[in-house]
Amino acid sequence: MPLPRATTLAHRILADQIPEGSCVVDATVGNGHDTEFLATLVGDSGRVHGFDVQLAALQSAKERLRAAGLDHRVRWHHGGHESLADQVDDPLRAVMFNLGYLPGGDHALITTAATTLRACSSASVLLVEGGVLSIVLYRGHPGGAEEAQAVETWILGLDAAHWSVARYSPLGRRREAPSLLLASKEPRLA
Repeated sequence: MPLPRATTLAHRILADQIPEGSCVVDATVGNGHDTEFLATLVGDSGRVHGFDVQLAALQSAKERLRAAGLDHRVRWHHGGHESLADQVDDPLRAVMFNLGYLPGGDHALITTAATTLRACSSASVLLVEGGVLSIVLYRGHPGGAEEAQAVETWILGLDAAHWSVARYSPLGRRREAPSLLLASKEPRLA
C-alpha cells in the first residue's frame, strides 16, 4: 500500500479537527480541492475564506464548488494570502496552505517566503485554541526550497509552550517530495 501524499494526509488529519460551524481559510485556493474539502466539513453554519491571486483559479474553484452545491459556504478573496488579516477577523479553526504554483497554470506565478510568512503570522493570531495550521511545502521549483526553509524556520520558532508542531516528509526519494507541516495552537493554562 503506498503512503498517502502530503495533501491527502493533511485532509485526513484536519477531518477530525474541524467541527461543523467552524470558520476556516484556504490560503491558496488553486483548483479548489482544499476549498471543497473544507466547505464539506464546515457545513451550512460554517464559513470558508478562499484566497488566490489568480482570477482564473478562483473562477475554476467557484465552478467546482457550485457543481458540488457548496459555493454558498465560501467567501472568495481575489488577492494574496498575505492580506488574510485585512480580510478576515473571524476566529479560525484551521488555515490550509498548499504552496508553490497552480498545477496546470503559469509556473512563474508562485507563492513566496515573504507573503507566506506574513500570512502564517496572521493565521497564528486568528487561530482559536485547538486550531490547526496546515502547510504543504514544495521544494522542486525555483524559489520553492527557499520558501520551504523560511516557513520551517518560522514554524520551529513558535513558542513550544503554546504550539505543537510536526513535519511529515517522505524519505529516500530522488526528487524532493512535498512535505507537510502542521501546527496546533495549544490551550493556555490559567
